[in-house]
Amino acid sequence: MRFSRMIFASSIGPSSPGDGAPSGDIVSLMIPTGPLLQDEKRYVLTVCDGEGSARLDKYLTDALARKFEEEKADEASPSRARIKQLIEEGRVEIGDASPRPLADASHRVKPGDTIAITLPPPAPARPEGQQIPLDIIYEDAELVVVMKPAGLVVHPAPGNPDMTLVNALIAHCGDTLSGIGGEKRPGIVHRLDKETSGLMVVAKTDRAHRGLAEQFAAHGRDGRLTRAYLAFVWGVPSPKKGTINANIVRSTHNRSKMAALKPRHMNAIEAGDSRTAGRVAITHYTVKADYVDGLVSKVECRLETGRTHQIRVHMTSIGHPLLGDPTYGTGMQSRAAKLPDPARIALTRLGRQALHAWHLGFEHPVTGEQLSFDAPMPADMQELARALEQI
Repeated sequence: MRFSRMIFASSIGPSSPGDGAPSGDIVSLMIPTGPLLQDEKRYVLTVCDGEGSARLDKYLTDALARKFEEEKADEASPSRARIKQLIEEGRVEIGDASPRPLADASHRVKPGDTIAITLPPPAPARPEGQQIPLDIIYEDAELVVVMKPAGLVVHPAPGNPDMTLVNALIAHCGDTLSGIGGEKRPGIVHRLDKETSGLMVVAKTDRAHRGLAEQFAAHGRDGRLTRAYLAFVWGVPSPKKGTINANIVRSTHNRSKMAALKPRHMNAIEAGDSRTAGRVAITHYTVKADYVDGLVSKVECRLETGRTHQIRVHMTSIGHPLLGDPTYGTGMQSRAAKLPDPARIALTRLGRQALHAWHLGFEHPVTGEQLSFDAPMPADMQELARALEQI
């Protein structure tokens, strides 16, 4: 498959086009392409033969998604709706020698077209404190451990500008909350999905933030950090104790989903083999119980990495999606119909993926003390467990 040739410019400053350009069809070069405002980024693309006749907004969405994946960017690439908005704002130009604005999202690109798009910096977020109840498990002058309920977003993001865990923490901690995470994510060193419940640690001081971030970056490989989750999945994984080693990438078909690539051997990872796309993701699982003649099982998952939707994607990749998962378990209606009435009712009441972060252990970033916290499953998952156990 051929991809667009891409040239990237940043307001940070130009560098030599020959320095470290990656091999392959996608080329990333730093070039001066005209004045940019602070933190703006400009991508200059050349449409290849196989990409002709695509709509402008569709072409840019796909091309930038590949680029962001290649760069392993922390943020998601712009959505098609966002691309359309940028086109309408006059941030897209066509032409090489004499570029001109292109404001029609339905314009059909042709092979050889040179298209430039300028991405503005993210709008700064300034969350305000909001009186949202917090279930505080532990707190001292440096950090706070909370039990995040299902349904609570961790930090402000598009579609969830407020009423998040960060808003609650700002109200609780005030000016003491660490600012290293930036205005958008003060104190946040790790995340849980909105509909996943469980334990989280938040930094109240900058030194605590640095120490915790270091541990989460190591993903427990140095023995200081431990994380464990409980999940109810369809079927019984075989073997009942195993490791899922499959890189995770953003889906090219649905940008709100992630996808697992083919597993890689452990010795390849230890050798530093990075030939496979995406980010290395490793999940260790153990089946704790099974129900309804193997229709459902309870699984404990321990993470060696921390990728978006990692447990949900990995369990789905081996054929055992989580109960109630609206993103990765939508094909399980026939199995749900086989559940006895009490379990089916409990699953309907759950209304989310059956996933809970039940254990969190880490080294205190200031005192050096090893701290360990366990949290029982919330009421909705306990109700599901009781219904399954009575069958």
